[in-house]
Order: sequence, then C-alpha cells, then structure tokens
Amino acid sequence: MTMPTANGGIAQQTADSQDAEISIFSGESHGDGERRAGNEDQRRGNNDPRHNKQPRQNNQPRRDKRDVHGWVILDKPIGMTSTHAVAVLKRLFQAKRAGHAGTLDPLASGGLPIALGEATKTVPFVMDGRKRYRFTVAWGEERDTDDTEGRVVKTSELRPSADAVRALLPRFTGLIEQIPPQYSAIKVQGERAYDLARDGETVELKPRPVEIHELTLVEHGDTGQSVFEAECGKGTYVRALARDIGRILGCFGHICALRRTLVGPFRETDMIPLEELEALCNRAASGEGSLADALLPVETALDDIPALAVTRADAARLHRGQAVLLRGRDAPNSSGTVYVTVAGRLLALAEIGNGELIPKRVFNLTGLTASPGRSNEKV
Repeated sequence: MTMPTANGGIAQQTADSQDAEISIFSGESHGDGERRAGNEDQRRGNNDPRHNKQPRQNNQPRRDKRDVHGWVILDKPIGMTSTHAVAVLKRLFQAKRAGHAGTLDPLASGGLPIALGEATKTVPFVMDGRKRYRFTVAWGEERDTDDTEGRVVKTSELRPSADAVRALLPRFTGLIEQIPPQYSAIKVQGERAYDLARDGETVELKPRPVEIHELTLVEHGDTGQSVFEAECGKGTYVRALARDIGRILGCFGHICALRRTLVGPFRETDMIPLEELEALCNRAASGEGSLADALLPVETALDDIPALAVTRADAARLHRGQAVLLRGRDAPNSSGTVYVTVAGRLLALAEIGNGELIPKRVFNLTGLTASPGRSNEKV
C-alpha cells in the first residue's frame, strides 16, 4: 500500500514485504496446527538449554551477546521444539533477544519465523497473518492428541473414497465453528487443557469461530492416507480438521505428517534449513561470509501495513516519543497504523488520528541487520 509523505518529507516508500529469549505469546492458544506451547517440551523431555543448564567446560567465558535485528525463517526439522529452535538461533547469532511467531509442533516441519532484536516488536503482525499447511491424515484411528503422538481412542475398518472426502470439504471452508483439541493451550478455569488431559480429565472445550480460506485434497491413494493443503487464519487447529472430517466420514482419522509452508508474509522460499544456518555461521566465524545474509529486514513483517516517510526533523520528534502534526496538502487523510521510515530506514510503528502521527513502537536498529541486498527483495 502507499501513503503520501508527511509535511512534504522524503519520498514515500512501501514495504516489500515481549522481548527476551522467549517463545512470544507461547502461553496462548493460536491453533494453526500449532501445538500446546510449553507442553511440547514436557512430552518429549525438555530439551531447552535454559532448563538443563550444564557447567561450562574448561571454565570457558560466556560469549558476548550483541544487538541483532531481523527475521530468520527457519525450516524447522521434525523432532525439534520451537523453544529449542529459538535457543539454537539465539546462540548462533549471539543475539540478545529472540522469539518466535507461532509454535510449531515437534512432529511438524516447515516455517518457524524467528524474530531477533527489534523484530520481536513486530511478532503480532506475523501471528495474525494467514498460514498454509500441507498435512497427511491417516484414516482408521482417532487419537487423543489428534496426531501420532497420542493413544488410540477410536478405530474403524472403513476407508473413505476420494469423492467422499472432496464432497465434505466445503463444510470445512469459510467461517466455521471448531472445537479445539483436548491437548491444546486453551485455559479452562485457569488450567491449560493439555495439563487437564494429561491428568486424565475430560475437558469440555467450547467451539470457536475460525476461518479456513482454502482446503483441498492433494493426494488420495490405497494406503489409507490422504494428503491435504489448507490455508487458514489465526486460531485454526489443523489437527481438529483431521479429527472432525474423520468423525463425519465414520472412519476416524489423525494427522501423521504436517508441514507449514506459509506464515504471514513469509513463504517456503524464505525458509533456511538449520544445517545451512550452521554452515553460514562457521563461514562467518572464519571471515568468509556474514550472518546478515540470513536475515530478513524487520519491516518484512509489516507487509500489509502502509508505510509513511517523514523528514529528519519529524523523525527526531518521533524518536523521542513525541507526536507529529500532519498538515498541508500532502498530509494523509486516513487513520490507523502505519510504519514510519526516514531516509529509507524503519523508524517506528505509529497511529494516525486527529491530524497527528503518534508513535507506538520506536525501533533502534543499531547493530547487525539484514544485508542491503535483502532489503530490496520481495518476501
């Protein structure tokens, strides 16, 4: 989107695209095939280095942390928790702050956007975006976790035809009501649903409205499995889709494979395997490359937000947390959230209202940022 300049400032630019070492918002249930945050470590054995602290070998000093700002879209491997992935990248980059934009199950692979430094301020914009998944449903068994990690609770000898599956998909497309899985991070009277489920309690979770923009059957053979692709909004549980489709077909089902291919503005082409990141880190340590090459600019998370360029004088006011009056024929006549730039550099997130530009989040991008070439890429 485009916006006119404020106060006749620098030419308008459009984006191409909780602090600390935490999985940001991981205490809440966001669905989207995303599992019980926090519980993922307990079920597999907590492999977060922060919870298994070991004494440093040979009295080696701690590595100095540094300011690193940007996004890394990790192609998370199967078996790794999202919390562990954040810890690994934080160590590779020696970053002071890091967090992820939406938990991805250990069972799942694919896009895990990890925000470093000032990018953590833009995490909510990614979490609110659409997500796309490719997932495989195994027919004949329903499990208490709705995936392969759970115990079998229902079985059937029936196997659905491709036509029967396709005929049902319109019922699960658009705005629908969905009951979250028993093993989810939904709170019930102050307790997480997954904690209650582990204790053997049956939890009555209320249906919630979710939006599924697209649901297609990709493959259906004689193996008793079907492959789907789904594009959905915030709060959708892909595991619940497999459960509900299986119940209606009378054959039951659970997810046996899951890959996330889109998160907000970040696509599969933006993903970097962990092995590639580690190799880049080794090259950078020997002076043959830079970890900046793995970073996407902070503003790539703001793809759907209009940009507004301001003068250096107005930028100084905004940086101090002061509002700027918008006047003159070039002043925008809209309201709402914008991200502000000065001389092509991200400055702040701000609100336009009552003729003023009011800063809400100011960015300090001093330190390691994305390589200049990556700033011009379309995410």
